[in-house]
Amino acid sequence: MLTEERKSEILKLLEVNDIVKNRDLMSLLDVSESTIRRDLQEMEEENLLSRIHGGARRVIKLEPELTMMEKAVKNTHEKRKIAEYAATLVNDGDYIYLDAGTTTYDMLPYLQGKKCHVITNSVYHATLSVDVGLATVIIGGEVRQKTKSVVSHVSLEQLKLYYFDKAFMGTNGIHVDYGYTTADTYEAKVKNVVISQAQRAYVLADSTKFNKVNFSKIADIDTASIITTTVPKELKQKLLELTTIKEVH
Repeated sequence: MLTEERKSEILKLLEVNDIVKNRDLMSLLDVSESTIRRDLQEMEEENLLSRIHGGARRVIKLEPELTMMEKAVKNTHEKRKIAEYAATLVNDGDYIYLDAGTTTYDMLPYLQGKKCHVITNSVYHATLSVDVGLATVIIGGEVRQKTKSVVSHVSLEQLKLYYFDKAFMGTNGIHVDYGYTTADTYEAKVKNVVISQAQRAYVLADSTKFNKVNFSKIADIDTASIITTTVPKELKQKLLELTTIKEVH
């Protein structure tokens, strides 16, 4: 096996386990300990992993935050499938929270004609919600320039007064150990409060969000169900031990 092939296999193992041991790599790749040590040293120099005693640890790279417009053009087919399914979970009379995000935004056309009440912290969502004829409440507070979401201590205090039948949430990352994460601390706090105030919480996430970590933790995996198109097979069982997952096709 070539050096680059070995390195690729090591990275795949780290994606699943976060930590790998030298002796396991020697057995799996059928090479000597000196070869494994050399590979790991080179990979550490390339910032692909961090060496520890007897093995290596995955390097968690924080994902950069994109604007709403930048997100809107990514994985659009997946997001619409997720949004269409999520909208079927909404019943007449429901009070639902729609988090800021492109997939939750895509739910709104599918909600047209339903007699539900939408509460949101997104300027974009509130506008479209009104346009499709839904009863709409927008949370007060400071508007973030990048995402056009309303997040501040005012938002937090207002949300603590509300209870939701269902909350549909966005996230920047889903990780078995680190939970749901996002880039902004106040956004994370707002999302956390919403999840705690909802009878049922759903995280809508396309396949690119798995095994990613961002700066601020929202909540643990078991606090919300996941709606997605595809869960990486190496992560699926671990996630299913923590929460329910709906894969839409």
